[in-house]
This record gives sequence, C-alpha cells and structure tokens, in this order.
Amino acid sequence: MIEFSITVYIFGATKIVRFMKKAIALIFIALCMQVVFAQDDKKSEKIYDPTRNAAADVADAVKKAQSSGKNVLIQVGGNWCPWCIRVHKFMAEEPEVAKALADGYVFLLVNYSKENKNEEVLRMLKNPSRFGFPVFVVLDGAGNVIHIQDSGYLEEGKTYSKEKLLRFLKLWTVDAISGKK
Repeated sequence: MIEFSITVYIFGATKIVRFMKKAIALIFIALCMQVVFAQDDKKSEKIYDPTRNAAADVADAVKKAQSSGKNVLIQVGGNWCPWCIRVHKFMAEEPEVAKALADGYVFLLVNYSKENKNEEVLRMLKNPSRFGFPVFVVLDGAGNVIHIQDSGYLEEGKTYSKEKLLRFLKLWTVDAISGKK
C-alpha cells in the first residue's frame, strides 16, 4: 500500500513539473514578444532627420525669428532617444504648451545620432549635449545662445510636467527677457 501511494505522488509531481516548465516557457516567449514590439514602436517614430543641414536650418530659424519678433527654440536629440520622442509628442499634444511654443518661438529639431552628430552646429550652440538629451537651446533673433535647458528639470515621473514646460517657455520669450511680461 505504501509503495502505491509513493508512485502516485511521484507521478503527480512529474506532471506538475512539466506543467510549470511549459508555463515558464510561455511567459518567457510573451515577454520577449512584448520587448520586440516595444522596440518596433520606438523605431517607427522618426521625428529627427539625420540628413538635414542643421547649420542651414538654424540660420533659417534665426531669420524667421528675427522677422517675427520671436526667439528660436531648438530641441537637440535623436530618434534613438525615447525621452526626445516623448517630450516632442507632449509639447505637440498638450494644447497650452503647443500654444506657448507657437506664440513665442520658432521651433527647430537638431539631430544628434551616430549617423550625424552635428558637432559643428553643437559647438556653435555652446555644446548643449553636455546636459544629455533631449536638451533645449534658446537663441535670440540675432542667433545668440541665451539659454540652454537641461530637460531633466522639466520631467515629472515618466513624462513631462505641463507646468514646468509652460514656465520654461514663458521665461525665455522676447517679451519676458525685455521685461514686458
């Protein structure tokens, strides 16, 4: 009688072990697929163009800023940077932030990636990459760097703070600097 119950117990434990191995394998496969799909999502969002002539883009933005009475806001980053994509989407999708950006600035993206580091332009912009990415550079209508903003100070949790971004955008407009607002 004792021999029979031990055999049943061992047979039952074997089934449980097989079931657990299959369950672990399925969970592992599901996690791998989730990682692959998450990476594909990041790769599909391309807001930076490494083939653009950043020096010409900056010069054009300065001309537009000068003629419109605005400053230039440059966002330096790359398609490889999830925080760069995140802040760009946040600024476009948050109505108050998008309005403050459009009202006060000529906005420009400057690429930094292994394909094109735009080293000469970044030197001209006072090496903003020292703050990490994304980083914002504010130029006046003459093309002078008047502020470099580490975007880490604008973060809140896993996104950006509307209040912090609005404050940053309002503090560096032409009117704010001149004391009009």
